[in-house]
Amino acid sequence: MEKVKVLAQYMPEPAAPLIAKWIDYFQCEFKISKTRSTKLGDYRHPYQGKGHRISVNFNLNHYAFLVTTVHEFAHLLTWNDFKNKVKPHGTEWKKNFQRMMIPFFDMNIFPADIHKAIDNYMSNPAASSCSDLHLSRALKKYDSNKTETLHLEQLPINTTFKIKDGRRFTKGERIRKRYRCICLDDKRLYLFNPLAEVFVAE
Repeated sequence: MEKVKVLAQYMPEPAAPLIAKWIDYFQCEFKISKTRSTKLGDYRHPYQGKGHRISVNFNLNHYAFLVTTVHEFAHLLTWNDFKNKVKPHGTEWKKNFQRMMIPFFDMNIFPADIHKAIDNYMSNPAASSCSDLHLSRALKKYDSNKTETLHLEQLPINTTFKIKDGRRFTKGERIRKRYRCICLDDKRLYLFNPLAEVFVAE
Protein backbone atom coordinates (compact mmCIF):
# COMPACT_ATOMS: atom_id res chain seq x y z
CA MET A 1 0.00 0.00 0.00
CA GLU A 2 2.94 2.31 -0.68
CA LYS A 3 0.83 4.28 -3.14
CA VAL A 4 -1.79 5.02 -0.46
CA LYS A 5 0.93 6.22 1.94
CA VAL A 6 2.36 8.62 -0.65
CA LEU A 7 -1.07 9.98 -1.64
CA ALA A 8 -2.00 10.49 2.03
CA GLN A 9 0.84 13.03 2.30
CA TYR A 10 -0.88 15.27 -0.24
CA MET A 11 -4.63 14.84 0.36
CA PRO A 12 -6.94 14.08 3.30
CA GLU A 13 -5.87 10.62 4.46
CA PRO A 14 -9.31 8.90 4.16
CA ALA A 15 -9.42 9.83 0.45
CA ALA A 16 -6.09 8.19 -0.46
CA PRO A 17 -7.27 4.52 -0.75
CA LEU A 18 -10.02 5.40 -3.25
CA ILE A 19 -7.71 7.55 -5.40
CA ALA A 20 -5.16 4.69 -5.36
CA LYS A 21 -7.92 2.33 -6.57
CA TRP A 22 -8.78 4.71 -9.43
CA ILE A 23 -5.12 4.90 -10.48
CA ASP A 24 -4.95 1.09 -10.64
CA TYR A 25 -8.39 0.57 -12.19
CA PHE A 26 -7.82 3.06 -15.02
CA GLN A 27 -4.13 2.06 -15.35
CA CYS A 28 -3.30 5.73 -15.06
CA GLU A 29 0.17 7.21 -14.69
CA PHE A 30 -0.26 9.61 -11.76
CA LYS A 31 2.45 12.19 -11.23
CA ILE A 32 2.87 14.64 -8.35
CA SER A 33 4.27 17.59 -10.25
CA LYS A 34 6.34 20.66 -9.51
CA THR A 35 4.51 23.99 -9.22
CA ARG A 36 3.05 25.32 -12.46
CA SER A 37 1.79 28.88 -12.43
CA THR A 38 -0.67 28.32 -15.28
CA LYS A 39 -2.44 25.20 -13.99
CA LEU A 40 -3.07 23.15 -10.86
CA GLY A 41 -3.38 19.80 -12.63
CA ASP A 42 -3.40 18.20 -16.05
CA TYR A 43 -4.93 15.23 -17.86
CA ARG A 44 -3.48 13.65 -21.03
CA HIS A 45 -5.46 11.01 -22.90
CA PRO A 46 -3.86 7.81 -24.27
CA TYR A 47 -1.56 8.57 -27.21
CA GLN A 48 1.16 6.72 -29.13
CA GLY A 49 1.23 3.74 -26.79
CA LYS A 50 1.04 5.78 -23.58
CA GLY A 51 -1.97 5.36 -21.30
CA HIS A 52 -3.92 7.91 -19.28
CA ARG A 53 -1.68 10.47 -17.55
CA ILE A 54 -2.62 12.81 -14.72
CA SER A 55 -0.39 15.29 -12.92
CA VAL A 56 -1.26 17.47 -9.91
CA ASN A 57 0.91 20.23 -8.40
CA PHE A 58 2.64 19.09 -5.21
CA ASN A 59 2.25 22.41 -3.35
CA LEU A 60 -1.56 22.51 -3.15
CA ASN A 61 -3.21 22.22 0.24
CA HIS A 62 -4.78 18.81 0.91
CA TYR A 63 -8.31 19.83 -0.07
CA ALA A 64 -7.21 21.60 -3.25
CA PHE A 65 -5.06 18.60 -4.19
CA LEU A 66 -8.04 16.25 -3.83
CA VAL A 67 -10.46 18.50 -5.73
CA THR A 68 -7.92 18.93 -8.55
CA THR A 69 -7.32 15.15 -8.64
CA VAL A 70 -11.06 14.44 -8.95
CA HIS A 71 -11.29 17.17 -11.60
CA GLU A 72 -8.64 15.43 -13.71
CA PHE A 73 -10.12 11.94 -13.19
CA ALA A 74 -13.44 13.33 -14.43
CA HIS A 75 -11.60 14.28 -17.64
CA LEU A 76 -10.28 10.71 -17.87
CA LEU A 77 -13.76 9.21 -17.45
CA THR A 78 -15.21 11.64 -19.99
CA TRP A 79 -12.49 10.70 -22.49
CA ASN A 80 -13.26 7.00 -21.99
CA ASP A 81 -16.96 7.65 -22.65
CA PHE A 82 -16.82 10.22 -25.46
CA LYS A 83 -13.18 10.62 -26.62
CA ASN A 84 -12.83 14.20 -27.95
CA LYS A 85 -16.42 14.53 -29.18
CA VAL A 86 -17.57 16.72 -26.28
CA LYS A 87 -16.41 20.00 -24.70
CA PRO A 88 -13.64 19.65 -22.08
CA HIS A 89 -15.84 21.08 -19.28
CA GLY A 90 -19.24 20.40 -20.83
CA THR A 91 -22.29 18.66 -19.38
CA GLU A 92 -20.69 15.22 -19.66
CA TRP A 93 -17.61 16.26 -17.69
CA LYS A 94 -19.74 17.98 -15.04
CA LYS A 95 -21.81 14.83 -14.50
CA ASN A 96 -18.65 12.75 -14.12
CA PHE A 97 -17.10 15.26 -11.72
CA GLN A 98 -20.27 15.18 -9.65
CA ARG A 99 -20.40 11.35 -9.61
CA MET A 100 -16.74 11.05 -8.66
CA MET A 101 -17.08 13.62 -5.87
CA ILE A 102 -19.98 11.80 -4.13
CA PRO A 103 -17.82 9.22 -2.24
CA PHE A 104 -15.76 12.03 -0.68
CA PHE A 105 -18.95 13.87 0.35
CA ASP A 106 -20.17 10.62 1.92
CA MET A 107 -16.90 10.41 3.89
CA ASN A 108 -17.41 14.01 5.13
CA ILE A 109 -13.88 14.84 4.06
CA PHE A 110 -14.41 18.52 3.28
CA PRO A 111 -15.03 21.39 5.73
CA ALA A 112 -18.51 22.90 5.41
CA ASP A 113 -17.39 25.95 3.39
CA ILE A 114 -15.56 23.86 0.76
CA HIS A 115 -18.42 21.34 0.62
CA LYS A 116 -20.87 24.18 -0.06
CA ALA A 117 -18.58 25.77 -2.67
CA ILE A 118 -18.26 22.43 -4.52
CA ASP A 119 -22.05 21.97 -4.34
CA ASN A 120 -22.60 25.45 -5.82
CA TYR A 121 -19.94 24.84 -8.44
CA MET A 122 -21.51 21.59 -9.63
CA SER A 123 -24.99 23.10 -9.86
CA ASN A 124 -23.78 26.14 -11.82
CA PRO A 125 -23.63 25.41 -15.55
CA ALA A 126 -21.86 28.73 -16.20
CA ALA A 127 -18.78 27.67 -14.24
CA SER A 128 -16.51 26.11 -16.84
CA SER A 129 -13.81 24.58 -14.63
CA CYS A 130 -12.09 24.61 -11.26
CA SER A 131 -11.10 28.21 -11.97
CA ASP A 132 -14.53 28.97 -10.43
CA LEU A 133 -13.72 31.90 -8.14
CA HIS A 134 -15.97 30.92 -5.21
CA LEU A 135 -14.46 27.43 -5.09
CA SER A 136 -10.93 28.79 -5.48
CA ARG A 137 -11.45 31.25 -2.62
CA ALA A 138 -12.82 28.52 -0.35
CA LEU A 139 -9.84 26.25 -1.12
CA LYS A 140 -7.23 29.01 -0.73
CA LYS A 141 -8.40 29.71 2.83
CA TYR A 142 -6.72 26.42 3.81
CA ASP A 143 -3.31 27.27 2.33
CA SER A 144 -0.63 27.08 5.02
CA ASN A 145 2.14 28.87 3.11
CA LYS A 146 1.04 32.39 3.88
CA THR A 147 3.43 34.92 2.35
CA GLU A 148 3.45 38.64 1.65
CA THR A 149 1.58 37.97 -1.60
CA LEU A 150 -1.92 39.31 -2.12
CA HIS A 151 -4.62 38.39 -4.59
CA LEU A 152 -5.00 40.93 -7.37
CA GLU A 153 -8.68 41.47 -6.53
CA GLN A 154 -7.60 42.86 -3.14
CA LEU A 155 -5.74 45.80 -4.70
CA PRO A 156 -7.37 49.10 -5.66
CA ILE A 157 -7.56 50.04 -9.35
CA ASN A 158 -4.37 51.80 -10.63
CA THR A 159 -2.16 50.10 -8.02
CA THR A 160 1.29 49.11 -9.29
CA PHE A 161 2.12 45.49 -8.53
CA LYS A 162 4.76 42.86 -9.31
CA ILE A 163 4.49 39.18 -10.14
CA LYS A 164 6.97 36.44 -9.25
CA ASP A 165 9.14 36.92 -12.34
CA GLY A 166 9.74 40.57 -11.37
CA ARG A 167 7.62 42.26 -14.04
CA ARG A 168 5.60 45.28 -12.91
CA PHE A 169 2.01 46.08 -13.87
CA THR A 170 -0.68 48.66 -13.24
CA LYS A 171 -4.06 47.21 -12.31
CA GLY A 172 -6.89 48.28 -14.61
CA GLU A 173 -10.63 47.72 -14.74
CA ARG A 174 -12.26 44.30 -14.53
CA ILE A 175 -13.58 43.04 -17.86
CA ARG A 176 -15.98 40.13 -17.32
CA LYS A 177 -13.90 37.65 -15.28
CA ARG A 178 -10.42 39.17 -15.57
CA TYR A 179 -8.57 42.41 -14.87
CA ARG A 180 -6.91 44.34 -17.70
CA CYS A 181 -3.40 45.28 -16.55
CA ILE A 182 -0.68 47.21 -18.37
CA CYS A 183 2.87 45.86 -18.08
CA LEU A 184 5.21 48.76 -17.25
CA ASP A 185 8.16 46.90 -18.81
CA ASP A 186 6.81 46.27 -22.32
CA LYS A 187 3.65 48.48 -22.31
CA ARG A 188 1.53 45.51 -23.40
CA LEU A 189 -1.92 44.66 -22.08
CA TYR A 190 -2.40 41.47 -20.05
CA LEU A 191 -5.52 39.84 -18.57
CA PHE A 192 -5.22 38.55 -14.99
CA ASN A 193 -7.34 36.19 -12.93
CA PRO A 194 -8.67 38.02 -9.81
CA LEU A 195 -6.96 35.39 -7.63
CA ALA A 196 -3.52 35.85 -9.22
CA GLU A 197 -0.89 36.14 -6.49
CA VAL A 198 0.91 39.50 -6.67
CA PHE A 199 3.21 41.74 -4.65
CA VAL A 200 2.59 45.45 -4.13
CA ALA A 201 5.47 47.27 -5.86
CA GLU A 202 7.58 49.56 -3.70
